[in-house]
Amino acid sequence: MNVNLTVELESFVLNKVKSGLYNSASEVVREGLRLLKEQDELRKIKLKELRREIRQGLDSLDRGEFRTFSSAAELTEHVKAEGRKRLAAKKRK
Repeated sequence: MNVNLTVELESFVLNKVKSGLYNSASEVVREGLRLLKEQDELRKIKLKELRREIRQGLDSLDRGEFRTFSSAAELTEHVKAEGRKRLAAKKRK
């Protein structure tokens, strides 16, 4: 396989080799690809978790477990109060 890099990326790879962290440009590229693969896997895991949390939220809405607010200010105050409660509970632990 032959890969063409931009001047900037080629310089980056060469500097990594010069630093002594890698023995060759191929090692740098393999490490980059390994990290990209790991990042893709993490993205899949996060997406799965987000979908699960959305499903939980929708299910709680279906069960009628929600609260309405008459204004943005009321919602803001509720969120702040909940945050203060959680922070206080965390400090007690």
